[in-house]
Amino acid sequence: MKVKILNKSGFPLPHYATAFSAGVDLQAAIPEGIILKPLERAVIPTGLYLEIPEGYEAQVRPRSGLAAKKGITVLNAPGTIDSDYRGEVGVILVNLSQEPFAVEPGERIAQMVFAAHERVEWIEAEQLSGSGRGEGGFGSTGVK
Repeated sequence: MKVKILNKSGFPLPHYATAFSAGVDLQAAIPEGIILKPLERAVIPTGLYLEIPEGYEAQVRPRSGLAAKKGITVLNAPGTIDSDYRGEVGVILVNLSQEPFAVEPGERIAQMVFAAHERVEWIEAEQLSGSGRGEGGFGSTGVK
């Protein structure tokens, strides 16, 4: 798949870190550092603008290292970038730790994964067919 990109970040294009990486890292395109206080959130610009082919989306996801080590995550994970959106890609970061966190210019703040998607056609029904699970919801499969 080919994706057109307009890069106003001042950094190299996002790239796959390893041969088997699913996502590319997104960097903070900010002129100076930003402090995220505990439980504070902010939209961090990336300086990237995409033209994603129809039938695909880009998903913005947390970086596992930032989440595990610093408590920094993407608030609406995964955030979806639709194929008809042409604005700047922004990342909604939230600090879930008890310590302030400094987001520095060029810091890798999230990852972006591309995925195909389908559109559905609704078929209205009076009832649904049964299944082994039925209406069992959260935690109903016995997984703890």
